[in-house]
Amino acid sequence: MFESTEVYNGLLDYLRGHFGLLKQITIGIDAANIRLGGGVTHLSEILAGVDIHALNIGKIIVWAGKKTVEQLPSYPWLQKISPPPLDGNLFSRAFWQAFRLSSAAKAQHCDVLLVPGGSYVGNFKPVVTISQNLLPFEWTEIVRNQSIFTTIKMLILRKVQSYSFRRSDGVIFLTQYAKDRVLSVVGNICALTTVIHHGFNRRFDRAPKPQRPMNDYSFDEPLNILYVSNIDAYKHQTEVVEAIDQLRQKGFPISLTMIGPAIPRYLSQLNSVLDRRDPQHAWAKYLGQVPYEDLPAYYQKADIGLFASSCETFGIILLEKMSAGLPVACSSKSAMPEILKDTGVYFDPDNVIDIELTLERFISQEQLRADKSAASFIESKNYQWVKCAQETFAFVANIARKNP
Repeated sequence: MFESTEVYNGLLDYLRGHFGLLKQITIGIDAANIRLGGGVTHLSEILAGVDIHALNIGKIIVWAGKKTVEQLPSYPWLQKISPPPLDGNLFSRAFWQAFRLSSAAKAQHCDVLLVPGGSYVGNFKPVVTISQNLLPFEWTEIVRNQSIFTTIKMLILRKVQSYSFRRSDGVIFLTQYAKDRVLSVVGNICALTTVIHHGFNRRFDRAPKPQRPMNDYSFDEPLNILYVSNIDAYKHQTEVVEAIDQLRQKGFPISLTMIGPAIPRYLSQLNSVLDRRDPQHAWAKYLGQVPYEDLPAYYQKADIGLFASSCETFGIILLEKMSAGLPVACSSKSAMPEILKDTGVYFDPDNVIDIELTLERFISQEQLRADKSAASFIESKNYQWVKCAQETFAFVANIARKNP
């Protein structure tokens, strides 16, 4: 009996000394501003992937609107709370977050608060924020939108997030590029920082298809280039359409399929270019937003995946194309080279001629496409939601134990 007690106490001392496991911790998550798209996907995936026992986490509490809560997984250790203001407008959500969240977290005996949205102005400590929006920190992109309202909105968001990062105890960045860019604007911060890559849904996994030479294609059955992304100025869909039109005029039998939600003013600009370049809508098609579960089928029909964004904190869509076994032609800007590395070909998304020449080289070389698709498919395996989840919550738990 005495010996087993000694062994037990010795084990506890070891864990305390080497891992700081003094007690199970409670983590609060502020999901007040997470309402759709990638934010909900990220939160759902890290909750599904975390091993709470390995990290000695006793409970995780999420505050979010009803629609967000309905999309999150359910576990005995996960408590989901939907305060009525979080189903209201932006002002009601911001007011609740600023003046009610801190007291709610204290009432639930949270040891640390995680803010995936990156904006937090309350007084709870310790707090960990995640930088998931690079647009407010890229002046070129702010100016590109040519909208006074959007510019003011982005500058306010830059102020709020800069304030949040300076007051945080920990900050998570999704790429090294994003970290360097944000800190070049915010300046030095006292918080511990780390870079944790996102994962992506394995439903997109498909081994690379054998590549075909260009003489296998015709204008009746063209090589299909797929671009999945929201329609916006910094996504450069209009430049892509112009480049592909020029390639078709050179005699290359290629087509373009675009999928994604659209901001009305940029969709209007895209439609104007489509009407001018492809009046019959014969080779350039915009399909709008399609259900997420249907996307893998579109990837399988495509021959080349294209991603022309000039501003991305990470780029999950790029990972989907890599995992789907597609040869990828990609923007050379922002965080994309950090994700794709040397497993794709790059172009300047602002330069129609560069897009054209890069695609011409890519589609003309069957072996190059085969080599790049094989390499990017292998590279995609390095990005897993389980890894992201464990690294995220390990970092959050570490902040909690450093700031009891």
